[in-house]
Amino acid sequence: MKLPHDVRTAAGRSFIDLGPDTAAAILRTIEAGWARASRFPDVNIGAGEVKMNERLRDGMRAALAPGELPWAGTLIVQAGAESRSGPDILVPDGRIDIPIQSIDIFHRFRVHGSHAIIECKRIAGADARLCREYVVNGIDRFRRGQYAANHAIGFMAGYVIAGDANAATGGVNAYLDSGRSQGGPRLGETLHPSSLVDEPWAWTSSHPRPGAPEIDLHHAFLPFGGTGERRRSLTENKRHEIHRHRLGVGRRLEQEGGQRKRRSHARRGG
Repeated sequence: MKLPHDVRTAAGRSFIDLGPDTAAAILRTIEAGWARASRFPDVNIGAGEVKMNERLRDGMRAALAPGELPWAGTLIVQAGAESRSGPDILVPDGRIDIPIQSIDIFHRFRVHGSHAIIECKRIAGADARLCREYVVNGIDRFRRGQYAANHAIGFMAGYVIAGDANAATGGVNAYLDSGRSQGGPRLGETLHPSSLVDEPWAWTSSHPRPGAPEIDLHHAFLPFGGTGERRRSLTENKRHEIHRHRLGVGRRLEQEGGQRKRRSHARRGG
């Protein structure tokens, strides 16, 4: 499957626009990767971001195995890497959580490095600190050009440790609206439902950048339903069910034994 994209050269760097189909494919790959990652008991609301990033990366790689997704042969999920925000920056000034490379872009244009960047954060709509972190150390890294300075789009994965995607976006938007960041309210930068993927976890936003076109961010808010905590609960329920079954069997055996004894006594008495 060939995905459309655009590569232009400006100011000594290739400007990469992967296009909506590729953006949707990456979002769906994140979804498929999380479905695999969230099966592990160590992926839970108490886990650190680094561990969850590695599980998500491995899950995305597994999802891109031949025969799994139509675009499996077009994308590479790379290891986390240090990054430079500009061609004149010699000392890396950032670290990318999950870089994505397009095989087609590399072969056609010989553009090295990542062609899409996924920044990952823990998030809960009711937690003001996490909502601030999601903006200041997530969205704003794209906004100021530290990440994806020569990309038209970027990606964020939010590990929803409490509430749901609606609550998470509500908390993030409240922080953007509050005026506590970037010198004033950022009403034009709030998150809204994705037009690429019709799912409750998929959202999008647009942000201005200094000396560059605005960047579109695609957000995947990843829930923990059915993961470690729920599995432990199901295990406990199953254990209680087995215990109740054994108690029931024991009571029936006692009742049957008592009935046999009474019949035996009745026969001897007769």
